[in-house]
Amino acid sequence: MELIDQHTKKIMEGCKERALDVGLRFQDETLEYIVTNRDLLELSPKVMIPTMYDYWVHDVQVLQGKGRYELYPSNPYETVINTRPAISFYNDNNPDWLNVMIFYHVLAHIDFFQNNQYFRHTWDYDFTGQALADKRLIARLRSEKGRWLDYIIEFTRSLDNLVGYHEQLSVLNRSPVTAPSNILDFYFDVFLQMVKKSKISEYIKEIERYNDCIKKHGYRGEKHFFSEIRTKHPEFDAIYKKSLDEKSENKFDLIQYIIEHSDFLKKNENNWMKAVMEVVRKTSLFFQPQIRTKIMNEGWASYWHETLFLKDERIRGHEVDFARVHASVTSLPRVGLNPYALGMRLFYYIEEIADKGKYSIEFKKLLDADKREAFDANTRKGKEFIFKIRENLCDFLFVNTFVDQDFITGNKLFVSGRRLNQAKNVWEFYVKSRKAKDYRKMLLDTLYHPPHIEIDPEKSSNNTLYLVHHFEEKPLVKEFISNTMMGIEYLLGGPIKLETSEIIPAPPQPPAGFIPGYPIPVKEERKKPEIKWQRVLYTMENRKISKKNI
Repeated sequence: MELIDQHTKKIMEGCKERALDVGLRFQDETLEYIVTNRDLLELSPKVMIPTMYDYWVHDVQVLQGKGRYELYPSNPYETVINTRPAISFYNDNNPDWLNVMIFYHVLAHIDFFQNNQYFRHTWDYDFTGQALADKRLIARLRSEKGRWLDYIIEFTRSLDNLVGYHEQLSVLNRSPVTAPSNILDFYFDVFLQMVKKSKISEYIKEIERYNDCIKKHGYRGEKHFFSEIRTKHPEFDAIYKKSLDEKSENKFDLIQYIIEHSDFLKKNENNWMKAVMEVVRKTSLFFQPQIRTKIMNEGWASYWHETLFLKDERIRGHEVDFARVHASVTSLPRVGLNPYALGMRLFYYIEEIADKGKYSIEFKKLLDADKREAFDANTRKGKEFIFKIRENLCDFLFVNTFVDQDFITGNKLFVSGRRLNQAKNVWEFYVKSRKAKDYRKMLLDTLYHPPHIEIDPEKSSNNTLYLVHHFEEKPLVKEFISNTMMGIEYLLGGPIKLETSEIIPAPPQPPAGFIPGYPIPVKEERKKPEIKWQRVLYTMENRKISKKNI
């Protein structure tokens, strides 16, 4: 793995200038590396962070990847990660024209990472440096603790989809371009006046310095202002974070609760486990927004690599090559989901509708189909509208808000079903529905949606942890319950109770086409049996699990 050469770096810098001209916003510094496909096998299990911690499951994934590569060699075009500075990886055999297209794609990803509000907890620190520190910590502990370290990582990773991602976002300040942020108010109203007790002259100088930063650097002015503050007052971040913690409700996610309340972890010989658990928790929090914005993120990048590259003179002579590569990335499959294709087409659709003013109250009031079809307020605010979407939405809101019947009809989308052709003894796919609500439901069902599990403090006592699964008609995977609860019991050092919902088994049904009492098959429209749910309580104590109905 090595940095790209100066010729290729010059291409990237040219792409940055054109991307900035159309409204994309990102930090100037980026790092680009040339890698081989085999290098990617080593990095992929670590989510492409070169300095991220290792443990035995990563080794297993690398070996599996090498086996797949020998059978089915692949050639991924790029990978970009949300660090400071942003790091991207490229194949070592890309021609210049392909790099131009890929650079536009990568720059749009970086713009998304650095402006979408669901990533705002990742904006203020360099995760690569943090991952390097974590890797060194884990390497040291592995030399001391051996395989026990991997057990702690594995037990904690079984819970890392339950981290308090939304709780963390709720206590962080938003940094709008036009209005002062909470951290700015804290600096001038609390830190300078109450903590440092600055003189009036010093206070006024700081206000003037802030105004100068805004004039000079625009929307980046506040970051420049606080970079100098952190150099001059290294204790500032800790004091500000403490103030946020005091204002918050102090709600613990499951990993935090175990770290704070486990008598087992409080023992001197086990205290090292807390640091390992916190590493896993921080890593999960960092990657939570990426899995929640897959369709938007890839759609945004695909939209811009097409828009910018088609206007770039460097496409000349490579139009067919571009069309072939672009189609392989953004073609809509007849069955299944391609987030690149869906997200890109949805952004184009939203831009067109917003250009015509069809998201206005005036348009919503129209009932006549012909008038709705011909409506065009010519607002030309489509670009501005999709930039606001890029800033404020995640996949759930994106799909739930904008996938409507016109979008489904215009792109000839449908929900497919599968049935057995008994005559040919094969499975057949068929068009099950072309309705927007059905297609939207199919998309929402594919999105990342971890279970909502909370700690019941009233029922948790005597070192017993009582967990309540807030049921959303998606049962927990039974085969994972026992091992996960066993890991929690080990880390907590006490019994675990889990309240959840499971399906009540339906009575056996006669074979299709038969009615009891009739010797011959009778055609009958079968109704699907109604699903009934039962609340159950799992208890894990002394590594033995039991279940009862409640």
